[in-house]
Amino acid sequence: MTDTTVIVRYIVSDVQKSTDWYVNHFGFSRLPNASPAFAAVERGPLRLLLSGAGSSAARPMPDGRQPAPGGWNRIQFLFEDLAAEVERLRGQGVTFRNEILTGPGGSQILAEDPSDNLVELFQPAAWG
Repeated sequence: MTDTTVIVRYIVSDVQKSTDWYVNHFGFSRLPNASPAFAAVERGPLRLLLSGAGSSAARPMPDGRQPAPGGWNRIQFLFEDLAAEVERLRGQGVTFRNEILTGPGGSQILAEDPSDNLVELFQPAAWG
């Protein structure tokens, strides 16, 4: 394969609300969609597939388990000034699961999309 696009799928509870959230807060572009079952958004080489209850990705598994939003897997965005970005997003009503944590590799915080899926905002230590 030579395509450099990275594709991630999130199960969401409201396709339109999730689409708007990624477009409005993180600068994604809208792609053609089949809302309310499914939509896709794109930012650079990342395509995010947002699958609602009516999508094939949300169908039950053979053992009866039902795909659901809100786990701990996440996409990560890098920022040079994490505190300023968090302040900007809080001003727009974005919900965070925690406060900024700092470790040997840098600082991070977890934002929740409208379906409780995570977006990690990260500032590498070299930038701090």
